[in-house]
Amino acid sequence: MKETSVKYPFLTRDVKIYEQENGHKIVLAYKEGGMVNVSSWVKTGSINENDKNNGISHFLEHLMFKGTHKHKAGEFDHILESRGAIVNAATWKDYTFYYVTLPKGENDENFKLAIELHADMMTDPVIPDYEMGAPFDVNDKNVTDKRERHVVIEEIRMRKDQPWTKVYNATNNAMYTSHPYKRDVIGTPEIISQVSQEEVMNYYRTFYSPKNVTTIIVGEFDFDKVLNKVVKEFNWGERPEPPERNIQPDKPVENTVYVENEANINSSFMMFGYLGVPAKDLRNLIALEMLSIILGEGSSSRLYQNLIENSKERIFNIIDAENYAFRDGSNFFVQANFNPEYKEKAIELVKAEIEKLKENITERELNKAQKKLKSRFACEVETVSEIGETIGYYMTVCDDLALAEDYIPICNEITTEDLKETAKKYLNINNAVISILSPKSSSN
Repeated sequence: MKETSVKYPFLTRDVKIYEQENGHKIVLAYKEGGMVNVSSWVKTGSINENDKNNGISHFLEHLMFKGTHKHKAGEFDHILESRGAIVNAATWKDYTFYYVTLPKGENDENFKLAIELHADMMTDPVIPDYEMGAPFDVNDKNVTDKRERHVVIEEIRMRKDQPWTKVYNATNNAMYTSHPYKRDVIGTPEIISQVSQEEVMNYYRTFYSPKNVTTIIVGEFDFDKVLNKVVKEFNWGERPEPPERNIQPDKPVENTVYVENEANINSSFMMFGYLGVPAKDLRNLIALEMLSIILGEGSSSRLYQNLIENSKERIFNIIDAENYAFRDGSNFFVQANFNPEYKEKAIELVKAEIEKLKENITERELNKAQKKLKSRFACEVETVSEIGETIGYYMTVCDDLALAEDYIPICNEITTEDLKETAKKYLNINNAVISILSPKSSSN
């Protein structure tokens, strides 16, 4: 078994990474206290989907809790939650992860049980037809089945009615040409209503290979004992190698793309979207994160101060900026809710604020952004859950936990000139997608 160490910031001991011959990685992180976090991160999400199975990663996430050969559906949650555990999972573009956070218990009884149950769920899901629900015609109003297929479809429908989701999906779809990031992670009712149990199990066998999985344990424990326990409980059997990734990142649009849709809403929604750098490009990623803070995070940001607080006209109700990191390229967004009467002016005002980043950034703004990012990083080692999630991100999205060591030094090295150059390179209006969601009563 291959072993490596990482000097993870703010932790009292090195984080240990163990890689077994089958490719399964086990990460052990020491955090003093009575709580432990057990999680497994799988390198699959919408990035491994196509137009025919979009949403299968998220659907499988739900179905993974529907029992194994040892435990019936619901037992996993019931047993652990009765011991004070928080049990959950999430699916995103690059990954799906499952976690348990709970008190260790007397003589580590809860801790050992959590590892056993978590390993059983990850390596031996049954996913029976009667838990999925039978395939059905999504347009049939008379179907009243409440099983998991219908739960997910209802989640899709509720989410797609939200204005922010509508404007985000339109932006995201236009930003990408062919990359799987183009699709909505949650999928469509048409696909989820028809996907078969065999298709779901084939997807599980293909991508839930030990080579694609990192299991992370965070807490106060004996590393050797816990490592042996995890190796023993994760019985993968014979699994095929996961398919090689051969996905080329999309390039930004070459001319500004403008998209406008309508909905039954009273105010308008806007999103500017730009393609940025891969998650592993830490220096440029941090610079984009700093730009998002300066431009649009909180009431002291430029967008809030210039377009809401000190504006003579009431154009914007909400406006902010964010940067999302992905394996094959980050997304930089400016998003706003505004008065429909000022659509053209609202667009021009946002353009102008983004352009100003290329000409002038003060030392005070740089210092504020540096402090925020370093404080955020420090906060992410306060609990076992946050440590597990951050390690999972670096291991799964970046393929390199050692990048965590470099985060704060890089933050300290970045200058105002670096930020202006980053803005010029990645926030060019020609490379922007501008999406507007307008009330149906407004004229286009």
